[in-house]
Amino acid sequence: MKIYRLHKKQNLPISVEEAWAFLSSPANLKTITPDYMSFDILSGADRPMFPGQIIQYIVTPVLGIKTKWVTEITHVKDNEYFVDEQRFGPYALWHHKHFIKEIEGGVEMEDIIDYKVPLGILGQLIHPIIVKPKLEEIFNYRTKKLEKLFGKYEL
Repeated sequence: MKIYRLHKKQNLPISVEEAWAFLSSPANLKTITPDYMSFDILSGADRPMFPGQIIQYIVTPVLGIKTKWVTEITHVKDNEYFVDEQRFGPYALWHHKHFIKEIEGGVEMEDIIDYKVPLGILGQLIHPIIVKPKLEEIFNYRTKKLEKLFGKYEL
């Protein structure tokens, strides 16, 4: 059972409060997801984030195949971090930690995703060809989109 990790950091020239207000709103996830993924929130994004919150989405990650994804917000510490875990969806395991901390001239956002692909050995074989490049593409899109929304961090 191979567990993979994606680790990304990004600095933005905004306050912790601004970063938290945007990132902790599940409704904003659609804004930072590539359009081709047809990301659509079905339920659970109608109130501020809280532990135990269940959010249901439809997403089209590859080959136009619509996939239902259900996540639970398991931990929240306002203006510092939150954790979402997949309860149903395309991964055998998905545990995503989001951290926000103040730095000189803005904030540092850090994402740590531990995930496992389904399909055993077959999943491990397709991971470097499809899954890993797709996740990199999605998070690179987010980086660019957040810079477009909030500006580029320069110190």
